[in-house]
Amino acid sequence: MSLSRRSFSATLAGAAAPALKAQQPSSRKIGYCIIGLGRISMNEFMPGVEKSEHCRITGLVSGHPEKAQKMAAKYGVPATSIYSYEDFDRKMASNPEIDAVYVALPNSMHAEYTVRSAGAGKHVLCEKPMATSVAEAQQMIAACKSAGKKLMIAYRCQLEPNTLKAQQAARSGQIGRVELIDSSFGFTIAPGEWRLNKKLAGGGPLMDVGIYCLQACRIMSGEDPVEVDARWNVLDHDGRFAEVEENLVWSMRFPSGLLTTCNTSYGTNTGGWFRVYGSKGMIEMQPAFSYDGLKLQINGKEQTVEDHNPMQFAREADHFAECIRQDKAPKTAGEEGQTDLRIMEAIYRSCREQGPVKLA
Repeated sequence: MSLSRRSFSATLAGAAAPALKAQQPSSRKIGYCIIGLGRISMNEFMPGVEKSEHCRITGLVSGHPEKAQKMAAKYGVPATSIYSYEDFDRKMASNPEIDAVYVALPNSMHAEYTVRSAGAGKHVLCEKPMATSVAEAQQMIAACKSAGKKLMIAYRCQLEPNTLKAQQAARSGQIGRVELIDSSFGFTIAPGEWRLNKKLAGGGPLMDVGIYCLQACRIMSGEDPVEVDARWNVLDHDGRFAEVEENLVWSMRFPSGLLTTCNTSYGTNTGGWFRVYGSKGMIEMQPAFSYDGLKLQINGKEQTVEDHNPMQFAREADHFAECIRQDKAPKTAGEEGQTDLRIMEAIYRSCREQGPVKLA
């Protein structure tokens, strides 16, 4: 597949800038094409776009015509902007109402549809995990850079006000020196979910909800780990876990000496939380990763900011729209997703080898 590339000189780029701004005035809402009409897109992201200030739904990609027609009627998408997976990129390329795509497919499809969308000249907001391997992440980053398009990974928590308040408290010394971080996120998965198919998911709960725990440790500390040590198991031999792990526990060591412990599960509901222990206090968010109803305590005092669903999704859609309009890098660009994949690959390697793994 050949990807479009920028071939403008600095002079031509400067001359083209006013024209670009004219095409995307501040009053014009950024148009999103939704790739994949599953639960997160229909129940969360699309309602979020409807609540957003700067975005609208202008295209749909689906293999289910009836579902697509229903969503198109709900969001005012013309029938000509409903595409199939086979040729969406070729047809979408000539649609000026589509500025960006939202990729909400099974994990193993993220790379292909990001690359194809960038080749069609569209910016990409991709759900987490970014891909199923570091190699795929590198392909996605390269494709968007070659096409001159932005790539953002949908880490909604990094824009969420309670998480940001906790981050500020952790990094400012409000609880003293950060000594330890604990985090957990798990739920009981139903049989037949695509997430139990390793080819589609790339792994088990670590790839799905454990990534939130990993993110919490990185967000609160401002560091990336230099060593991981992990173990996994399967306790419920009921056919669900023939391909992926049921439970996974891991620890991480950071450059400052900080130690963290995390666990994730498809066998039990752990609630989704994190705790940051400092030399002079503690930060606790429980729940920490839900779409709303989050609770934050800092040094034993309630500090929760009310934030209701679907505002987390509206916020990330608007942030990406702002990045497109102002030509600035997203807070959670492709490199952020690639870093998580590099760490998760090390965690899985530690499970296989039953020993610690150092990260370069």
